[in-house]
Amino acid sequence: MPQYLFQVGYTAEAWKALVKKPQNRLEAIRPVIEKLGGKIHDFWFCFGEYDIVGVIEAPDNVSAAAFAIGAAAGGALRSFKTTPLMSVAEGLEALKRAGKAGYQPPS
Repeated sequence: MPQYLFQVGYTAEAWKALVKKPQNRLEAIRPVIEKLGGKIHDFWFCFGEYDIVGVIEAPDNVSAAAFAIGAAAGGALRSFKTTPLMSVAEGLEALKRAGKAGYQPPS
């Protein structure tokens, strides 16, 4: 199944609620991802531009988008970025196919 990196930024209101009542957000999102046919592989709190990062597996782009849309619709996020991931083998195959495609840049 395809894998996706997600990067989440919380709103100030969400942080206020989490400080007041700390919650394991991994356990909150796991059933959502599973209902969409996916699986969560990694999940971290972080600081900087994003507050949470994780890697999920989903059956397809539509399922990954449904997760992102559902999370954003809750109102606790100021940002949600999804990046489709490729394995090293997939990346190498993409490079090989690119070489065979024969693209010519403008000259």
